[in-house]
Amino acid sequence: MPIVMLLPGLMAGLVQGLTGFGSGIILMIFLPGLLPISQGAGVSTLTMAAANLMMVWRYRKSIKWGRLIIPFIIYSTVATLSVHLGLVLDTHILRMLLGGLLIALSLYFTLYKSASAKRYPLFIAGIFMIISGFFNGLFGIGGPLMALYFLTLARTKEEYLASIQTFFMLDTIYVSTLRFATHVLSFGDLKFVLFGMIGSLVGTAIANRLITRMDTDRVKELVYIFIGISGLYYLIFH
Repeated sequence: MPIVMLLPGLMAGLVQGLTGFGSGIILMIFLPGLLPISQGAGVSTLTMAAANLMMVWRYRKSIKWGRLIIPFIIYSTVATLSVHLGLVLDTHILRMLLGGLLIALSLYFTLYKSASAKRYPLFIAGIFMIISGFFNGLFGIGGPLMALYFLTLARTKEEYLASIQTFFMLDTIYVSTLRFATHVLSFGDLKFVLFGMIGSLVGTAIANRLITRMDTDRVKELVYIFIGISGLYYLIFH
């Protein structure tokens, strides 16, 4: 039933609000139990669209379009290929890939707490874009590495948020259009998106209240542990 998307959406909005990214990761922990993975990835991407658009509008004066064009071209090209790949890959393989990705992300952010403070060479940044685009096309999870990339370029919090949220907005428009065109998504899936979107807006509102009272680093640690456990689940029960 679509109403079950309220809780995953709320958790996604909460995590996104507290950490700056991660909604796709949280949603793809739950969605494969409701929908095929390719379809779930499309629902995941659209669920945060309203909250994403509001963030873009809020930080619109800090957007630097020159930083977005080349990364988006690379990212979207790879995502296009992986969307088609997701239509032919075996579901068991997709679940194993998802599990491996979640575990890798959990370990990366848990062990390398200074990851977001580094300025990565262009070669490494290119790899980030390719990996992010690939897994975004498959699972709707492309944010973490792109968040690191834009964070290393930004001089202020506003610049970072403007870049990453505008990038996510472009991604949502492009990849969602592609998924509808290839019949990965249909208008019938929008009922899942609607309930998820309601939950995400509530979660984002809660996050805005909590963020001033809580230790954000501790919240991140708990989130990454949860992601790792979920990844193990998909690897073991694929």
